[in-house]
This record gives sequence, C-alpha cells and structure tokens, in this order.
Amino acid sequence: MPLSGLPEDRRDERRAVIALCRRTPFGRLRGVFSSTEAHDLLAAVLHAAYRDAGLPESGLADVIIGNAAGGGGNVARLAALAAGLPVEVPGLTIDRQCASGLDAISLACRLVESEAGAWFIAGGVESCSTAPLRAHRLTSLPGAPDFFSRARFAPETHGDPSAGQAAENVAAAFGIQRDEQDQYALRSYTRTAAALDGMSAEIVPIAGCDTDETPRRGMTSKVLSRFPPAFTAAGSVTAGNSCADADGAVVAVVTSRARARAAGFNTVLEFHGSASAGGAPALFGTAGAHAVLKLLEGIQLNRNAVSTWEYNEAFAAQVLASAQLLGVAPERLNLHGGALAYGHPYGASGAMLVANLLRQAAMPGGPRDDGGWSVAAVSAAGGVGTAAAFRTVSLQ
Repeated sequence: MPLSGLPEDRRDERRAVIALCRRTPFGRLRGVFSSTEAHDLLAAVLHAAYRDAGLPESGLADVIIGNAAGGGGNVARLAALAAGLPVEVPGLTIDRQCASGLDAISLACRLVESEAGAWFIAGGVESCSTAPLRAHRLTSLPGAPDFFSRARFAPETHGDPSAGQAAENVAAAFGIQRDEQDQYALRSYTRTAAALDGMSAEIVPIAGCDTDETPRRGMTSKVLSRFPPAFTAAGSVTAGNSCADADGAVVAVVTSRARARAAGFNTVLEFHGSASAGGAPALFGTAGAHAVLKLLEGIQLNRNAVSTWEYNEAFAAQVLASAQLLGVAPERLNLHGGALAYGHPYGASGAMLVANLLRQAAMPGGPRDDGGWSVAAVSAAGGVGTAAAFRTVSLQ
C-alpha cells in the first residue's frame, strides 16, 4: 500500500530515512588514489557503513550505487563482494552522470517505502584517475580503436557541449559576470575549510589517507583573479571558479523511520520525495533547478520553508544561475562549502550533498530549529537534473 493510503502515524513510521553516511577522503585526479580502482574505494565505505550501522546479516536488501565514468559491469556488486557483505546482497549500478549518487539514494528511499526491503546502502563512486580509456571501432580499419574522451549526451540538433562550454553558455545566458563567479567560489573555499574538522567522523581512512587531498587551501580573491579563462578566450569560467575532478565514494544507510529508531539512531533525514527534470542540453548546469521546481510543486513545499540547500558546485556560474531560477540567495546554498573546493567525483557528488545535509542536521542549531526542511539538487550532462527533499527528525 502506498504511504498516501495509510493513517498518518503509520505513514510516518514507514517513511524512509537517511540514518548514517560514510565516505572516503576525496583524492585529486592522479593523486593519492591514482592507482586505487573504483570498486576498492567503494568497498571500504560499504564495509564501514555496514559495520557502523550494526545491520543484521540478513537485513541488507541491496546496494545501489551511481557511477558515471566507469567501465561498465556492476561496480556495486563487485564492491559489495570485496567489502565482505553477504553474497545474497545483489548490487545495482545506475548512471545518470553527475546526478547518479542522489538518484541512487532516492531510489533506495522509495524501495524502503514500498516495503521492498528493510535496509539499503546507496550512494556513488568515481575513480577519475583509473577510469578506462574509451574507444569506438573504426569502420575504415576494422578492429582499430578510435579513442574519445566522453560519451555523447545529446544529438547535435540539441547541442552537446563540453561541461566547460556549457558553463560559459549558462554564464552568458544569465548574465553571470566573472567577479560574481570568483566571489562565490571564494565563499565555497572558505566554508569548506571551516567545515573540514566536522567531516572527520564520516571519513573512512584508505591506504593511510584520512583527510581530503582536494581542498584548495589559502585561496584569496587576488589569486582567483589571476586565473585565465579555461574554455574560451574571452570567457569568464576559469579553473578557479570550476570544480576539479576527484576520486572518491560516498554512501548512505537507508531504512524506515521505525527501524532506525529501534536500531538506536537519533538525528536522521526523513525523505519526502524526489524529482528529475530535463532542460536544454546546451545549458545543462541549470537542470537541477528545474528538478527542484518540479519537486517543490509535487510535494507542495514553499521554497521559503527550506532552511538548508545543497546544490552541486561543478561551476560557480551554474550555481549562481540556478539560484536565480529558484529565487534563492546564493549565500544560502552549500553552508559547508562544495565541489568547487573539495572536488567532483562525478557519480558520488550527489551522495555527498546528502552527507552534507545529515552532518548539518546533527549540529546544534541545525535545520530542525528552522523548520527542518532540506533540499539537495544536481545538474548532469545532457540537460537532466535530480532533486530530493528531506526533513530533519530526532528519533530518541
């Protein structure tokens, strides 16, 4: 029976919640994890999440993982086995590019609410450093490879720009100036630096590394102003106001409110719905905002009731344009910083937004004191976006 058909008390107890998040440190491209494959990054956090949640051996229904640049196969299953999880746990890998990690968590929440399983571990992983080379087969020389750097996400009739060119398109379309982008980026660097100590409890050490390698420390407005345009000669998008590719994995333990309470969890994020939306592929950085608007309408939530916003920071330009579309002041977004500072492991970034929300919810003066509503959103290649809404709940 769907939740809408249940009495309110039973509906609340069956609602899906995010009970716990674990992640690897984030490594720079070809940095500390340059030889660590995606399934090994993921296995470490799966093992830790399973252990720390105290899950019964037969209680885990599935592992659902987003991955964008991998070599195919089923990294969720491979990592689950490598982590020592019960062989009965099947594993599912999904790909909506940068939105994949948030989509994986939303899917797990919906499966809990449909009573398809009691406990799930969901999130995302990316190893940009070890991602396989990609090639088409040449028709002119049968069997010979024709290497390419990325997949096609939209036909040429719609435009299929690179991420950097799409960011320039967004900046031009929404009138986002260079100084605005640099100012937003500096705020992200500053907030990330302030939040790093609070992230330590969720980080699972790997190969002796227990802190993020990625944050750009010591950034100033003067340094940011020196970066040249990265994608077009007269552009405003630079390496300073863009994210860096990163290696990492993030997962969340998802269950029902009733089971989380019985297991002794205290502050959790209660799932209240998700939505995905499409937009112009040439402006794909704003697709997450379209998903948010669709989500808010669907659950009849006023944006002014949302106290905590997480929007993936692939580029400052896309965050600022999305803030325009949402009617939200940019300084209200990403209170613990974001991908501009700590990097962008594509398939994991959406899950990192949820980890940020749970961490903020558990802090004194967190979202529950402001009404409790939180929203996470991601834009992805091809002009698609995903958003999810949560409410902070204290169970004990």
